[in-house]
Amino acid sequence: MKSGNNILEGVAVEAQQGSFVSAVQAIAFDSREVQKGTLFVAQKGLLADGHRYIDTAIAKGAMAIVCEEFPQVFQPQVVYVKVADSNLALAAMASNFYDNPSKKLTLVGVTGTNGKTTVATLLYELFQKAGRISGLLSTVKICIADAAFKATHTTPDSLSINKYLSEMVAAGVSHCFMEVSSHGIHQKRTAVLDFDGGVFTNLSHDHLDYHKSFLEYRDVKKRFFDNLPKAAFALVNTDDKNGAVFLQNTKAKKVTYALKTMADFRAKIVERNVSGMLLALEGKEVWVRLIGDFNAYNLLSIYATANMLGMESQEVLRLMSELNSVDGRFDYTISKENILTIIDYAHTPDALKNVLQTIEGLRTGGGKIITVMGCGGDRDQDKRAKMGHIASFLSDHVIFTSDNPRFEDPQVILDQIEAGVLPENSKKTLAISDRKQAIKAACKLAKSGDILLVAGKGHESYQEIEGVRIPFDDKKITRLVLEALEK
Repeated sequence: MKSGNNILEGVAVEAQQGSFVSAVQAIAFDSREVQKGTLFVAQKGLLADGHRYIDTAIAKGAMAIVCEEFPQVFQPQVVYVKVADSNLALAAMASNFYDNPSKKLTLVGVTGTNGKTTVATLLYELFQKAGRISGLLSTVKICIADAAFKATHTTPDSLSINKYLSEMVAAGVSHCFMEVSSHGIHQKRTAVLDFDGGVFTNLSHDHLDYHKSFLEYRDVKKRFFDNLPKAAFALVNTDDKNGAVFLQNTKAKKVTYALKTMADFRAKIVERNVSGMLLALEGKEVWVRLIGDFNAYNLLSIYATANMLGMESQEVLRLMSELNSVDGRFDYTISKENILTIIDYAHTPDALKNVLQTIEGLRTGGGKIITVMGCGGDRDQDKRAKMGHIASFLSDHVIFTSDNPRFEDPQVILDQIEAGVLPENSKKTLAISDRKQAIKAACKLAKSGDILLVAGKGHESYQEIEGVRIPFDDKKITRLVLEALEK
């Protein structure tokens, strides 16, 4: 519970009708969750306008309404607060309601197109291994010390973020690592959080269905660094040309990492094979269990972050050698028939290219690369042809299939993917809309020494079709099909 004055601290109030006479029992931005004593925040979203549900919220017991537009009629028992931006107001009030938990622990945000989940998750695991009680807010899961919960969004809503952070504080968590998505930044979900550091991984084509242009997508990500406080650090990958852009206006301490260019933290891949790679960092060598240039960047950012947070370098290297790949991120197994199977979340052109180039480096003898991939429905359509080109150019065989078609016609998506295939690569490709049948076909093609990549869904355990989530696990299905073929 919070008094009205406390709940509005830091909120830019334009006008107020009525006065708080009792404490706020809860905050909600969904009228279905309103009960007696709730403060309801009316937000203007992409699909619905919360202002239309003000009367519903009041009927269910809302004692206060925060909105961008006052209703025509005021109810005498209700307090009305007018603000310019409901999203920003919600972020401030959520933080106030839970006693500003982000100020009571060390919070590090990780943003970029690819690598967010790996970097945030492995930082959490590294700090846990170091004996520092830690927390994680990621696409895959929420972790509070040793307890784990399934996540539903890359960056949760403001209320959920602060609720989790509050629970972390109560559990004695000292460090929390959080994925920060462009949607979360744009919708002000992270606006008033007290970040102690920010990490930029890379930037490439993604989410242009939401942001409309790459420049807008980049500038939204940049806003996260612009808002970091002076006491925080801003760690960026300067091998990515956008890294320097993200440092332009930040007040935080500027720190860089790179594999190819001069930077504060540098690394080099000395040796690599299917079981891992040998990295040279700052004159020291460490064998890690992760594979690929993209993971070298991820691990270097982890090393640099741990260093910025005061952990001793030798301890960081020792703990890095114990880390395993994150579920659904270059998640590989070798079958009885010596078929290397890789399940990966790669769902952007850059991520798919990185994974396939890494696989090329692992290929031995006459082994073939067989890829299963698709593109999600109701999302950025411009990347589909690009991904079709990349998959067909870098693979020996490709089967295009469905990947969460949502409310789109799967065949339309497949046609758009195939449009990117060059004529000379068309004989390599096959389209099978049913994802399970596509995986079966790929498994039947695979022979000893081949490498099979099933890309796009990674850790996801469902297919989303016309609003329904149907159980579907790439890793489980691929394993069962291969086992059946080997009998």
